[in-house]
Amino acid sequence: MRILIAEDDAILRLGLATLLRKLGHEVTAAKDGAEAWRLLQADDPPPLAIFDWMMPGAEGVELCRRVRADARRKGMYVILLTALGGREHVTAGLRAGANDFVTKPFDPEELEARVNVGARVVQLQAELAGQVRALEAALAQVKRLQGLLPICCYCKSIRDDHDYWHRVEHYLTEHSEARFSHSICPGCWNAVVVPQAEQAGIQVPRKEVPA
Repeated sequence: MRILIAEDDAILRLGLATLLRKLGHEVTAAKDGAEAWRLLQADDPPPLAIFDWMMPGAEGVELCRRVRADARRKGMYVILLTALGGREHVTAGLRAGANDFVTKPFDPEELEARVNVGARVVQLQAELAGQVRALEAALAQVKRLQGLLPICCYCKSIRDDHDYWHRVEHYLTEHSEARFSHSICPGCWNAVVVPQAEQAGIQVPRKEVPA
């Protein structure tokens, strides 16, 4: 998982980055809120972030607000790292958009567990987004066959957008996932095949046409 950490304490920042890298994550570290926000302006920022609550440039809770207000980054999973306790601080962080909290000094195992939860959430969001894109593509494919289709009243060919005429099966093959196998319906069997067979001196039975 790509993770952005923002911590103004150099020793704590190094320790946090070292721990996360040992856990197999790709870490980008910022020394303050201003640098963190600059890194978040990248086209593809890390999907998970750990922000220190109190730091220069922009505090972690302010970064949360900015992330949630940005349509391109509002899905980021944010963990606030804080020495502040009390219900009011937790409430303020959640209202700003934080997903979770880790209290300083943090326990490595607790941090690992909370980061793993965030990574699973990010993965599920990515899978859901992929499914939505697949559904949108499928709906777009279906919509290609909606609307008014110009069909010849004699041969039943269909005219495309470039004013070319195509057989129905060719047109549908180009505009959908449908594939065709050819047969003869009872009506055409009786109207075409039987007379041709009789002219050739061949007796073939007529087929019953459903009502």
